Amino acid sequence: MSNRKSVQTTLAIGAALALVAAPQGGVTAQSTTGTAMAITAKEKQKGTEYHPQLVAEFGGAMTGPQALYVESVGKKIALQSGMSSRSSDFTVTLLNSSVDNAFATTGGYIYTTRQLVTLMNNEAELAGVLGHENGHGAARHSAKRQSAATRNQILGVLGAVLSGALLGNSQIGQFLQQGSLQAAQFFTLKYSRSQENEADKLGVEYLRRAGYDPRAMSTVLQSLANQNALSARLLGVGSDRVPEWASTHPNPAQRVSTTLALAGATPKGVTNRDTFLTKINGLTYGDDPKQGIVEGRKFVHPVEKFAFEAPNGFYLLNGTRAVAISGQAGKGQLTAAAYNGDLDAYVRSVFTALGTQNKITITPGSISRTTVNGLPAAYSMARVAQGNNAAIDVTVFAYQFDATHAFHFMTMTQAGGANVFEPMFASMRRITAIEAAAVKPRKLLVVTAKNGDTVQTLAKRMAYTDAPLDRFLVLNALRADSKIMVGQRVKLVTY
Repeated sequence: MSNRKSVQTTLAIGAALALVAAPQGGVTAQSTTGTAMAITAKEKQKGTEYHPQLVAEFGGAMTGPQALYVESVGKKIALQSGMSSRSSDFTVTLLNSSVDNAFATTGGYIYTTRQLVTLMNNEAELAGVLGHENGHGAARHSAKRQSAATRNQILGVLGAVLSGALLGNSQIGQFLQQGSLQAAQFFTLKYSRSQENEADKLGVEYLRRAGYDPRAMSTVLQSLANQNALSARLLGVGSDRVPEWASTHPNPAQRVSTTLALAGATPKGVTNRDTFLTKINGLTYGDDPKQGIVEGRKFVHPVEKFAFEAPNGFYLLNGTRAVAISGQAGKGQLTAAAYNGDLDAYVRSVFTALGTQNKITITPGSISRTTVNGLPAAYSMARVAQGNNAAIDVTVFAYQFDATHAFHFMTMTQAGGANVFEPMFASMRRITAIEAAAVKPRKLLVVTAKNGDTVQTLAKRMAYTDAPLDRFLVLNALRADSKIMVGQRVKLVTY
């Protein structure tokens, strides 16, 4: 969650971004010779127009040697698509986000997050992911799904991801999650299976043309599948309930064998593993303290100097604009909106925006005032009927931090269950300067194995108390019985 200078409630950003998609005029996928239609002027204009917004949604663009390296690999693989023969026609951005994701937009714009890069183990895997995303662009997949996106503009294309079995696909449930998700998920979560398969096939072909080992597409998908399974265990949910925004695309495990078959079993091409590991050494891993840090059920923001704790049975997911709170008994988010000093008006404005964007009437009860750990606070609840004759309770609980800034929880439960979040509401507090200074980022550290090193001894150096061995194995695409050789380079996560 970004600092107060940039945090605003995201209302219908999915709808706005739906307009990015289509090139004007005819839509052409890859030809039989593998050459894509060239980038048009209108496509470039659209991509350029929305680039700043997309970058902001993912915590900003990274700069420096690591970003330049990712850019060089991305442009090299993009040239294989035939969309342009000039690398300058492609814009490749490394995003400061703790979400495993990559996507491409119209006009030759390609993105990957630093978190996804840390999961990779060689340059060919990086090229494979970026090639896959560019394959979506070359095949004009965004254009082909624009009509479906337009039909969902009111609800937002992002909301259903975390709505879950508890609340189904209700309008109110969909909207509630919009602020806690990255808006650019529009470009990665709505592709059809056939489009994903086509992009995989193109990605493998681009790897082959560029001289990389085409099997890298399969290995990086396997790492994503392993990361999804680990996330499910750590969050205490079934693997089918891991939030989709925690992965590059849905169902990576189902595509591992398919991409391996496309690549062939015989090694051909380079991976550039050592170069890759050297270049990514030192990347921030996980949350950036500037956006707050999730530690289990606790969230601490050292810039804004506040902290809170989710109730038992809930887990937190940090986004650029909001912190999502999810569990079997309800869902919610912490975010911010414009504040003019009137806390009652602030609470009403959140309900009003919610109703307006969903074209439903929301009538909250009276607004109550209280003080939480010294913070002035106001809250209210609205009961909203759903199409299946069920009802849900939406609660807005807001805190004034100073005369011009406030934050609020918006939570959603089945009717009568709102009190499950009361401990969280009561946990919001300011933190001291000493507490803020103690929050440190995790960093990726590439080390060279020495005599006696094993997966078990190396895992003990991970900056985690929960599942350090499992995290180490997934990070390095290793198994518990893998043998570590002297001189082998592996990744660790340290402070």
